[in-house]
Amino acid sequence: MKNAEIAERRTSAIARGVGMMTQIYVDRAENAEVWDVEGNRYIDFAAGIAVVNTGHRHPKVMAAVEEQLGRFTHTCHQVMPYENYIRLAERLNNAVPGDFEKKTIFVTTGAEAVENAVKIARASTGRQAVIAFGGGFHGRTFMGMSLTGKVQPYKAGFGTMMPDVYHVPFPIDLHGTSVEDAMGAIRQLFKADLDPARVAAIILEPVQGEGGFYPAPAALVREVRAMCDEIGALMIADEVQTGFGRTGTLFAMEQYDAAPDLTTMAKGLAGGLPLAAVTGKAEVMDAANPGGLGGTYGGNPLGIAAANAVLDVIEEEDLCARANELGSKLRQRLEGMREWCPNISDIRGPGFMVAVEFAAPVGKAPDAEFAARVRAEAQKRGLILLTCGVYGNVIRFLAPITIQDEVFAEALELLEQSVKAAM
Repeated sequence: MKNAEIAERRTSAIARGVGMMTQIYVDRAENAEVWDVEGNRYIDFAAGIAVVNTGHRHPKVMAAVEEQLGRFTHTCHQVMPYENYIRLAERLNNAVPGDFEKKTIFVTTGAEAVENAVKIARASTGRQAVIAFGGGFHGRTFMGMSLTGKVQPYKAGFGTMMPDVYHVPFPIDLHGTSVEDAMGAIRQLFKADLDPARVAAIILEPVQGEGGFYPAPAALVREVRAMCDEIGALMIADEVQTGFGRTGTLFAMEQYDAAPDLTTMAKGLAGGLPLAAVTGKAEVMDAANPGGLGGTYGGNPLGIAAANAVLDVIEEEDLCARANELGSKLRQRLEGMREWCPNISDIRGPGFMVAVEFAAPVGKAPDAEFAARVRAEAQKRGLILLTCGVYGNVIRFLAPITIQDEVFAEALELLEQSVKAAM
């Protein structure tokens, strides 16, 4: 088979709205390497968008899935439950930041986790409104895309968004928006449009993912926490992309001195199998009536088995420390490139959730074309990169945290070659 032949079939068979970042059709993968149907090898610095943090087909995760596959694949936990679902919930209750009793529910996707967090917040507070941040990404379902702070491509053409969702600017010093600006926008919202007594929750990503890998300033997190406490709203941390070792801690919110009431997670949770969760204060999580939460596939046994193994791997291989080590090396290499590449305007990100932002050397306008050229040059050389950001001028680095040293070193060489070729 050839990539081009499959691509032609895809055009006829798959809806246009399912976007494609490459035309590389995968045949097999191992840790941080992927081979396509033509036998071409690629180094994967996307990891399925931060999903396979423990690498493609980690032996321990595969063994757990195979063992579960030999027992049963589905009963629906609401019909016939299983112990490892409860064990995983216990582990997440202990691991998620917050010095209070917690409970967990399992669903299937990150967007579904966000939807359920909003449902839980509304049930708990008796309120309706939710405040989110510009540039944030929370999914493609109607509530998810309503919360998402980016019109193209996520909201365009889909009509009226969900009511009672409000956006304020996310603080980004590089683009001239401060924490004071963000919090001032919330206070202005309360004066002009929204009674604070109607706010159920404020949702934020500790590091904006699709928005450009901008870490939330510590002051923002503290002030959002204080405002939620002041007005009686809940704070939701969307850790779908930041979770499970990516930022150098199991959850990014561990790096802040404020804990959320609810935490959403997915992506890296189950090593490539579809599984998501909401973990939060026990009394908040118990607000919904029995039957109000759940889903046929929520907490699928294969995903649960994989997730328990993922947590084992993160602990046994000390992947949080590994993320910090890899991220430090990557940032150092990028800083070296900055010396000869005037297009680099910023290098940022905690742990191994690193990004480089490109701007025009004169005037410093965001340069999406340069970022696209770097990505294309890297792909030619066998390195898979992803762009992101409101302006499309950011390249994010999401290699598996388990990447071998020699493969990582090779990838950095390819990255440097690609930046030079794009200039």
